Amino acid sequence: MSSHKNILLHLKKDKILFKAITSLETEIRPELDIDIYHSLLSSIVSQQLSVKVVKIIWNRFTDLFVDGYPDAESLLSKEHNLLREIGLSNNKANYVKNVAEFYLENDMSFDYLQTMSDDQIIDYLTQIKGVGKWTVQMILMFPMDRPNVFPVDDLGIQNSMKKLYTIDLEKKELKIRMNEISLNWHPYKTLASKYLWKIMEA
Repeated sequence: MSSHKNILLHLKKDKILFKAITSLETEIRPELDIDIYHSLLSSIVSQQLSVKVVKIIWNRFTDLFVDGYPDAESLLSKEHNLLREIGLSNNKANYVKNVAEFYLENDMSFDYLQTMSDDQIIDYLTQIKGVGKWTVQMILMFPMDRPNVFPVDDLGIQNSMKKLYTIDLEKKELKIRMNEISLNWHPYKTLASKYLWKIMEA
């Protein structure tokens, strides 16, 4: 695995991005987590919610389980209404159970997933109803720390790139342009993307 410093030197090819990264007073570090099942549940619970609300609902969710760990058997035994009462939407209550069911019937171990390519992992995990490509890309980028993932459909990435590169395009044309720019970052699109989110927050 290349060092952070070497990756930044590689990203120097993109002068606009490199200038924005160096103006930030932060360095992004990996957030590796080998419990993909747990990460997937967390990702589903947190979708389309503010950080503050996520914390409250996730705490209520984990409080339902012994030692705060939502093991698959226990999760499947929980009443749908109980999951709704702690703040999960109707869909999310179904989706977390879908993840638990898949986990019991299929191999979701880190070691097993590591044998697959990014695209194979996306195909494998999107078999779960409620888990889309974007969700799996977040799993690839954060807990799995795969180096070359570019979530072109992510609204934050889109807005950051539109602002940074002064792109006045929408939808399909925007994505084509974003993919063209991201070629400069290959094979380190993940770190570039993480910095794009940080740049938006700055």
